[in-house]
Amino acid sequence: MIHYHGCPISGGESTQLAYSGKHAMISFCGQSYAELIIEVCQSFTIDNGAFGYWKSGKEFPMEEFAVWLEQYYRHPSFDWYCLPDVIDGDHNDNARMRARWFKHVDGDMYKKGYPVWHMHEPLEVLRDMVSAYPGVCIGSSGEYSKIGTDEWWSRITEAMPYVTDEQGRPVIKLHGLRQLDNTISSHIPYSSCDSTNVARNAGMDGRWTGPYVPKTNSMRALLMMDRIENHASASRWNPDAGGIKSNFQLFG
Repeated sequence: MIHYHGCPISGGESTQLAYSGKHAMISFCGQSYAELIIEVCQSFTIDNGAFGYWKSGKEFPMEEFAVWLEQYYRHPSFDWYCLPDVIDGDHNDNARMRARWFKHVDGDMYKKGYPVWHMHEPLEVLRDMVSAYPGVCIGSSGEYSKIGTDEWWSRITEAMPYVTDEQGRPVIKLHGLRQLDNTISSHIPYSSCDSTNVARNAGMDGRWTGPYVPKTNSMRALLMMDRIENHASASRWNPDAGGIKSNFQLFG
């Protein structure tokens, strides 16, 4: 599984060198140090930043995103990007958003994007995405916005048959948005997940105590990345475990 770490890390330009050889998720909503991170990381993906615009109450600037993305989507280290989505919208709102995006970009750029299936949307939407795109991002939303609850796991259990075969193997690339948590990825056959855990906590001095604590944000980030990346995702979905119990195919 690819572990995409959100960025940037607080601490200035030198701190971003912690991304050397790592995988980064760069948000359109937080572009500082993007050029540096892209050049030192192993690979990167781009988040459309819709969540940040939604939180701030601003309309998503689709044309600006298209111009910005055009600079990077052919970079040799570029993997894919999140198609624009409506955070609090229903499946019809998001279908219209994808249709608008299709008109803003050429076919080559469009086909490198993954749509977001919001967990409150109908399962039929997820089914249709599987046949239309190379990968799908799974986003926790609506009544399933809190990751890891019983309701969340129940919804994942309902969704998995739409994206896996009879042996539980994924039929397309699956990405877990904000799901770079070992408890989550060790049960779900994700190709990749992301989190801003490192970016948010490496610079918080109050969370780091004791005589052996790394003194720089960069070293703290490397320590956190190392611990996160020591865990792989499940190789297949295990419906008998319901996504909650131990996945005995994965050790650790």
